[in-house]
Amino acid sequence: MRQKIKNILFFIGLASVVVMLFTFDVSWGELWEDLCHAGYWLVAILLLWLVLYTMNTLTWWLILHESGPMPLRFVTLLKITVSAFALNSATPIGLLGGEPYKIMELTPLVGAQRATSSALLFAMMHIFTHFCYWVTAIVLWVLLKPLPVGMIVLLAACAVFCAAGIYLFLRGYKYGLVVRGVRWLGHIPGLKDWAQRFTADHEEALHNIDSQIAALHSQNRRSFYTSLVLEYTGRMMQSLEIMFMLLLFGAPLSWMTFVDSVLILAFTSLFANLLGFIPMQLGGREGGFAMSTAQLGLTGGTGLFISIICRARELFFTCIGLGLMRVKSTEKGK
Repeated sequence: MRQKIKNILFFIGLASVVVMLFTFDVSWGELWEDLCHAGYWLVAILLLWLVLYTMNTLTWWLILHESGPMPLRFVTLLKITVSAFALNSATPIGLLGGEPYKIMELTPLVGAQRATSSALLFAMMHIFTHFCYWVTAIVLWVLLKPLPVGMIVLLAACAVFCAAGIYLFLRGYKYGLVVRGVRWLGHIPGLKDWAQRFTADHEEALHNIDSQIAALHSQNRRSFYTSLVLEYTGRMMQSLEIMFMLLLFGAPLSWMTFVDSVLILAFTSLFANLLGFIPMQLGGREGGFAMSTAQLGLTGGTGLFISIICRARELFFTCIGLGLMRVKSTEKGK
């Protein structure tokens, strides 16, 4: 059954890659010209993302290490991480692909409860730093950019959204969220009976997972904040991808160019995540790049170029991640 689900996820990801290949906003000739124009900066971007995936893996490794012995090598965890992110990119509402895959891969090694709690904790930390990053971008815009009335309203709405998200995640870290999550699902028409049965059948396991989630924040503060700093630093480093391309278009190597890169990525990621139900956020991210670069006074061509290179990089690592799903791990189960 486990292998069957993995195969289904793999073929869903493969189908999404095919869709992505035929939905670029430019012709194959123009795509090749853009890749050639990126030149050595494209190599730098790929190396940057290899570092980012390693940092993501280190975050997950710290979370796993706090809950018990580590029965697998770091390189195996890196392989699972890259594949999980590939599924997150390729499947609708990304976490429905990558996180179940992580749990399936880890369950034979560390048990279902520990696998589930570590995957949820990593996902929570990854999303939580999204909100922290968006707050950083709001502060930078208020301090350094013009504030017409329309932008004030937009930033205020974003601030309220981020504050609500941070509050919910802090509550989740303090009390856990699995039991509450299943109960919330019970309010959806048609799922009430299922939620009640699932809670009754797995009540002890669900509470144990919540306890493990809460333990990282309440008992292992050092690991919690180390993980938070790692993920937030990785989020800021991701802005370098945008900065490399702005430099390619003649922007000066300066602090403000990096700030502009942070703002472009923050606005684009917020817009794209609101459209997270679309596989690979097709169209959403491109629209986000176009609007964010326009707000900063950059040309539409710059926004299109950035979106194409980011899409090509994502496609590259999605293919790598899907390929790694077919590579068997050597670690033995419990």
